[in-house]
Amino acid sequence: MRILVVEDEPDLNDVITKKLESEHYTVDHCFNGHAAVDYINCAEYDAIILDIMLPGISGLEVLKTIRNRNDKTPVLLLTARDSIEDRVTGLDKGADDYLVKPFAFDELLARIRAMIRRSYDHVSNSFTVADLTVNCDTREVTRGDMPISLSSKEFAILEYMIRNEGIVLTREKISQHIWNYDYEGSSNVIDVYIRYLRKKIDEGFSQKLIHTIRGTGYVLRIDE
Repeated sequence: MRILVVEDEPDLNDVITKKLESEHYTVDHCFNGHAAVDYINCAEYDAIILDIMLPGISGLEVLKTIRNRNDKTPVLLLTARDSIEDRVTGLDKGADDYLVKPFAFDELLARIRAMIRRSYDHVSNSFTVADLTVNCDTREVTRGDMPISLSSKEFAILEYMIRNEGIVLTREKISQHIWNYDYEGSSNVIDVYIRYLRKKIDEGFSQKLIHTIRGTGYVLRIDE
């Protein structure tokens, strides 16, 4: 899952970014509203953490820009002001959640998980396709009764695919959700990781779940 952090306090920005990365999220980060709009214009995010008080243009203006183009990416607003009016304003402008500084990082992580869960219209962060189960909270994967050990990137790709079960995902779309702008790797890296996943998820099972759509990309689904 790829998250954008927009916070003008460098120390807080750095702490949030590192905490999210330690939880296996892919993170881009910036420090002002103009940069935030540039990032959002160039990538798709699973969630955005957005400070209200930003240099350049405010977080609320960034939020307005997002919603005016019918972008439904979940947005959590950060603010140092704990007034009901501020909260109502942010929520009315299209924010999904609101957190007042200072905050506990466990609460921030829980709110992010809840936002992403709602955005996929799923009551939990556990997904099952055929006999494959992926728990996105505990990062446990099983097929039948067999636990499957995955690397961080393997899990990230599988999570994105199972959240989008039945939807054909291009290599570019998968790459955008797994790596941030700092990544400089080979162009066939998605194909390499899909091979790893197939070996672990499908090998030895008669029902294959990961399918290649020639000329397009990959899809996780049950084929009749």
